[in-house]
Amino acid sequence: VSIDLKQEEGVRTTLRLISDADVLIDPFRPGTTEKLGLGPDECFRGNPRLIYARMTGWGQTGPLAQAAGHDLNYLSLTGIVHAIGSKKTPIPPLNVVADMGGGAMSMALGIMAGVYEARNSGTGQVVDIAMTEGSAYLALAMYGMAAVGDYSHERQDNILDGGAPFYRCYETRDNKFVSVASIEAKFYDLLLEKTGLKGEDNLPDQLDKGSWPEMCLRFEKIFKTKTRQEWCNLMEGTDVCFAPVLTFNEAPDHPH
Repeated sequence: VSIDLKQEEGVRTTLRLISDADVLIDPFRPGTTEKLGLGPDECFRGNPRLIYARMTGWGQTGPLAQAAGHDLNYLSLTGIVHAIGSKKTPIPPLNVVADMGGGAMSMALGIMAGVYEARNSGTGQVVDIAMTEGSAYLALAMYGMAAVGDYSHERQDNILDGGAPFYRCYETRDNKFVSVASIEAKFYDLLLEKTGLKGEDNLPDQLDKGSWPEMCLRFEKIFKTKTRQEWCNLMEGTDVCFAPVLTFNEAPDHPH
């Protein structure tokens, strides 16, 4: 159905459709539907059980509420982009965090909760989702660690941002990549075993941060000695916490 919302008849038609709907999704900038005569108040008058779901980038209020933006901008404001990339520069992640995670998944959860409530109480509500706020929520663990001094604001200086030699990607002999995430001590011990480092003299403690750059270099040299498939044959399915880094074309063909 295509409706011209700038025409009175279009607004009336839309309100008739909304009167029998469970959910309405508002994708416009703040205040747009109110100007059209399709704001929450107008819609609830004809359908008090309606879930009025609003999706914006910056939120309904605040200095940036009316500004244009995209996933990268919303993530930049939360601190997430600053944390991702090389030591030299942040790297834009794909739009799976703010658009899909902080935005779409948060909205889906809010809609489901709202519909459940409406079916029990007969009362609808507004579900207001901002991609910026939703993304910040996903980063709560990092905010918490930073607040107590357990997170470095330097990129590649933490366990989960590529700083640790046991939680990062390595290039293989055939110019492909594998990922290891051997955080727990027993998994790291197995990583050392599979790479031939176990038992070597003067191996630093796993969590000795000062040794991480040197250990990264050692692992880089080791992983370059075999192809990605050879490392898969050796590590995939073990407790190393290992996976090949696949392309979008390769991923659907993986046997798992």
